Amino acid sequence: MAAQEHADAAAVLTLDQAIQLALANNRNLKIVSLSLDNSREQVSIARTQRLPAFNSYVFGSQVLTPLNFIVPAGQFGKYPGIGPIPAQNTPIGNSPAPSAYIVASAVQPLLTLHKVNLQVKAQQLTVEQGAENLRNTRIGLVDQVRQAYYSVLEIQDALRATQASIKQYEELDRITLEFVSQKVALESDSLAVKAKLAEQRYTLLQYSDKLSTGKENLNDLLGRDIMIDFEPQQVTDIAPVEDNLADAQARALAQHPQIKLGEISVKQADMQRRLAKSQYVPDINAAFHYISPFGVNFLPSNVAAVGVEMTWVPFDWGKRRDQVNSAAIALDQSRLNLEETKSQVLLNLDNQFRLLHEAREAVSVAQAQRDASQQKMREVASQYQQQTALLRDALQQQAAVEAANSSYSQALANFWTAKANFQKALGEE
Repeated sequence: MAAQEHADAAAVLTLDQAIQLALANNRNLKIVSLSLDNSREQVSIARTQRLPAFNSYVFGSQVLTPLNFIVPAGQFGKYPGIGPIPAQNTPIGNSPAPSAYIVASAVQPLLTLHKVNLQVKAQQLTVEQGAENLRNTRIGLVDQVRQAYYSVLEIQDALRATQASIKQYEELDRITLEFVSQKVALESDSLAVKAKLAEQRYTLLQYSDKLSTGKENLNDLLGRDIMIDFEPQQVTDIAPVEDNLADAQARALAQHPQIKLGEISVKQADMQRRLAKSQYVPDINAAFHYISPFGVNFLPSNVAAVGVEMTWVPFDWGKRRDQVNSAAIALDQSRLNLEETKSQVLLNLDNQFRLLHEAREAVSVAQAQRDASQQKMREVASQYQQQTALLRDALQQQAAVEAANSSYSQALANFWTAKANFQKALGEE
């Protein structure tokens, strides 16, 4: 069981697997996703405003002083054969007993539905904005995973190159010790080789620590235990992902989340302008109202009415006009911001396109230099073993190999970074 767990812990992790794990488990991504779910619920809430609104109000009370009224004689008129009604001043009073008032209403929007529908559409745009924010977050997360994964590969490549250097120094140390024992080399030569060997072993320790840190950071992005061990898979495809700049520009304009967010902002600004204009329209609703007082003996016990109600402010000192003008200005601003966003996206894409192809050529150059230095080292090591070359030459050439290995690792890391940056500039996960 323990052996199986160890095997699982050190399993090979491909870049695609890392991306899928991050998209499924990353905590920050889940937070943004929940925000989108909340926006969808807000749409459902806004839609309920299209339906009748039911309200009820109950007020139970105990009057502190009696309610007394006097109805003057003839208040309700004088009639032939009957006389004044009432015939004399008539007191009406209510004893300070408990009373209650029940008020209920049902209101169905009519013309007001125009404003409600605009508000629903505005909330739907918020959902679209949330979806693009989620996609933008996903793209950013994928880019982080790629960068972290490539960083692990870079460190691992440097670590292997250092291990190769250690083997070379160990061989030089063995040969030099033989030469010292044969009195054809100085003790200082052996010590010089041992110093280089110790230096490389220290470098190996540093790279091992960096590799552990890099794996922990990647595990954190994947939303899993940072102590899980894994082996990254070497990325063999170092060809540029795009060779046609015009096609790349078209794809970026069609799918980049920043452009999509800009387009949604234009729609939102236009919706705010339409909402401002809708304030000129009065609120007209079909309404039913019911009132029932209890404990008040001189009022009717049930009063119900159905009809149409209207609410409108005929004069507002130009407030609605200024709101419409302000919304129109905001709409112009959002359109300009969209054009600026498109321009910046294309500028960044063009730059990343060029950097990607430059980085690919730099890898080819560094690879050729590394191969040449390694071949030269093999030749110099053979000559040193045959005592036709000096230790100084071998050490200098080994230093050249280390520099070439470092340059190749850096060039490869730069290419992977450029590749990830280009994919992000395209707006792709």
